[in-house]
Amino acid sequence: MEIGYSSPRRGLRPLHSVLYFGASLEGDPISNEICYASATELALRIRNKTLSPLEVVRAHLDRIQAVNSKLNAVVTLADGAMDSARKAEAALMRNETLGPLHGVPFTAKDCFDTAGIQTARGSRIFANRVPRADATAVSRLKQAGAILLGKTNLPEFSLWSETSNVMFGQTNNPWKLDRTPGGSSGGEGAAVSAGLSPLGMGTDLGGSNRLPAHYCNLVGFKPTHGRIPLTGTWPDLMARFMHVGTLTRTVQDAALSLSVLTGPNGKDPYAVPVPAPGVPDLGKPLQKLTVGWCAEGPFAPVDSEIQKIVVAAAAALESRGCQMKPISLAEWEQRKPIEVGMNLLGGEIATYLEPFVSGHHEKLAPSSRRLLGSPMPTFAEYLKALADVERLREDMTQYFSDLDLLLLPTAPLTAHVHGAATFQINGKTVPASHAGSATVGFGLTGSPAISIPFGFSQDRLPIGVQLVARHFEESVLFQAALALEAHSGVFQQHPPI
Repeated sequence: MEIGYSSPRRGLRPLHSVLYFGASLEGDPISNEICYASATELALRIRNKTLSPLEVVRAHLDRIQAVNSKLNAVVTLADGAMDSARKAEAALMRNETLGPLHGVPFTAKDCFDTAGIQTARGSRIFANRVPRADATAVSRLKQAGAILLGKTNLPEFSLWSETSNVMFGQTNNPWKLDRTPGGSSGGEGAAVSAGLSPLGMGTDLGGSNRLPAHYCNLVGFKPTHGRIPLTGTWPDLMARFMHVGTLTRTVQDAALSLSVLTGPNGKDPYAVPVPAPGVPDLGKPLQKLTVGWCAEGPFAPVDSEIQKIVVAAAAALESRGCQMKPISLAEWEQRKPIEVGMNLLGGEIATYLEPFVSGHHEKLAPSSRRLLGSPMPTFAEYLKALADVERLREDMTQYFSDLDLLLLPTAPLTAHVHGAATFQINGKTVPASHAGSATVGFGLTGSPAISIPFGFSQDRLPIGVQLVARHFEESVLFQAALALEAHSGVFQQHPPI
């Protein structure tokens, strides 16, 4: 299978052969071509020896040094990234068998354990925490040849929809610095979007990968629950709903990453032995899918510009031969997934966090204090939330009895200003929690979902659309996402930073 882009690109500059004989890369100018290349292309060029792992890692480290002060996306650099690049270079020159991500840099959200590297979880409580072992996801990327550059910012404990904490501060959106990159994987969103990393590891329950992707013009992916082990990620609160996933520049990058991350590890009780889907073939026609689509529905109000983008995405899939069916998702008007999720979280968070925060409340971020200080749901409300999750899952089973995919907004608004407590959407005032109205439900159902860049607002903020598939049908998800990616081409645009 040929690995490449879905549309013609200007090739990366040739690598001078002197770099393969130990020439220093210190001071080499930052290459935007390298820093904005996809992980898939970098892997191919390294394998073909037209790029050096040393050059690729150096370019990204230089990019971090140049722009991270404006973003505050990368909060801890990994010692030894250049040493790992030299080892990758040596293996390449010995013609050793290479992993599919050999020499490709990546970053990881600071909730993933990283051996010998601070993993503070965005909290002063864990400021001195240095794990002895890597999280399974980090370990698998390394085994595939990828090189860890550093850790990225998150809200304390990954438990907020914006990326800010009292230990590392606030992360800014590279498209507009006064806007949020979302959360809780907002550090990854900002880093990958701004060329600091070609591949970001994040987590997603209520939209923590998909919302930053929407806000930052990226592909945000959440596989079926159980595809990727959670071992070494934190918190394991509500692990029955939590997902490990990626933020990338292209759909192929998400698929390639899943191919090395998936599968049980003998430790995570939720991880399932289901074969990984293959990396989709760019030249393969899109199969004739039946797609239910909704531009607003139970997620109302949705910004009118975003609704137009969803309509355009529906037309694009129809032009590729898909049968498009407008749907209302009316059942979810009563289900209220955000309320369900908050009642579950509220019923479990205090008990879960108490052993960690006891005696340290003065160190907590305001977001954590608000969560812990919120009224707990009654026992009846908590039981109702559990029952509502089952109803949401029954709804999904019913939808997919005659549909292959759902096409929906990723979020009801574009990247908003930092710290907003309410939003104005189409003349209506809604609480900040409304940002997750289109994502939370699919975390609770465990469904595979992906956000794909598909347009921009009038003020040049990215807009993504969301696809959702049946459990373990990521291959269908990727094929439709590839078609949308190729149609729009907006993933090739980069922030003005």
